Amino acid sequence: MFDDLTDAESKALAQCRHAVLGVGQPMRLDCGVDLGPFRIAYQTYGTLNADKSNAVLICHALTGDQFVADRNPVTGKDGWWESIVGPGRILDPARYFIICTNVLGGCLGTTGPLAHEPATRQPWNLRFPVVTIADMVRAQAALLDHLGIPDLFCAIGGSMGGMQVLEWAASFPKRLFSAVPIATAARHSAQNIAFHEVGRQAIMADPEWKGGDYRLHDTAPERGLAVARMTAHITYLSEQALQRKFGRALQNRDTVGFGFDADFQVESYLRHQGSTFVDRFDANSYLYITRAMDYFDLAAAHGGVLSNAFKGSPTRFCLMSFTSDWLFPTRESRAVVHALNAAAANVSFVEVESDKGHDAFLLDEPEMFRTLSGFLQGAANARGLAGGSK
Repeated sequence: MFDDLTDAESKALAQCRHAVLGVGQPMRLDCGVDLGPFRIAYQTYGTLNADKSNAVLICHALTGDQFVADRNPVTGKDGWWESIVGPGRILDPARYFIICTNVLGGCLGTTGPLAHEPATRQPWNLRFPVVTIADMVRAQAALLDHLGIPDLFCAIGGSMGGMQVLEWAASFPKRLFSAVPIATAARHSAQNIAFHEVGRQAIMADPEWKGGDYRLHDTAPERGLAVARMTAHITYLSEQALQRKFGRALQNRDTVGFGFDADFQVESYLRHQGSTFVDRFDANSYLYITRAMDYFDLAAAHGGVLSNAFKGSPTRFCLMSFTSDWLFPTRESRAVVHALNAAAANVSFVEVESDKGHDAFLLDEPEMFRTLSGFLQGAANARGLAGGSK
């Protein structure tokens, strides 16, 4: 099941930790399949304290990974949240034991469609069972059990990472002292499902997709995956950010070319985003993870009433949204806040003024930093955690 790794998986696993779980007791997925054994690839920063009270779980977004604060061995780029995680930063490894896993269904070391089906010794590909956000969270909880960590001081994440944080609060409230869902929602909207479907259809329309069995043909649907990434990337930005960065500026020319090359800088930028993405992400994993986001509906899992998901929750919440985020607009966060208020939960909420769109949670946003720092300091004081946050 764990042999014949891709080059990307081999590089990733050489630079991070992994655990094989579900050996004696397979994990029951929401689709009804028992999965086991399965591998979780993860990275840690800092040291777990004596009473195991300083563990922080960072949940990554759709195309993220476990390398939150160190060099990614596949792309060679710095960690995707080094603005927040690192020495002297808000999440300082000198104070917290920070864990970030590659999600179930991923393609950077955690079991997904790239893994081998035990019965056939061939890649699962589309025979891999469909996973949900709840499945991802159960796998993370199993990893904590494996590591001997009874509960988390905090779970934090943006976008799909925020969905995981909300699922943690709903499924394991007694194991979660505080939660920071950023730029997220309690269910995926029809518009977002529609964008995901465009991306999936682009992948499946690529003749190299081969019904999901492209690895058996030593090929990959690179053009389709690139288009999927280009489409999605537009949703991560705001109109203001695109206009400020590119406007109608031409790319390496003084006049339009009267053809279909990349006349405009924004076209060249999107093509670059697409072409670099195919080097680090698996097309089938993209199908599975986007589908997991589409299926996420926390209210539906609790009798159609969102507040039921948080009834009696002991968790402290801090939600943040961004004014220019049209992928997960502020109204989505407000709906969660209202549900938490209805459940008499401890919750604070900040709408951050920003023109950077959905990706603002990954960027330099001082108001977000101040809010997160203040919330963690208060939570640390309430937890009796020495040091707290700067």
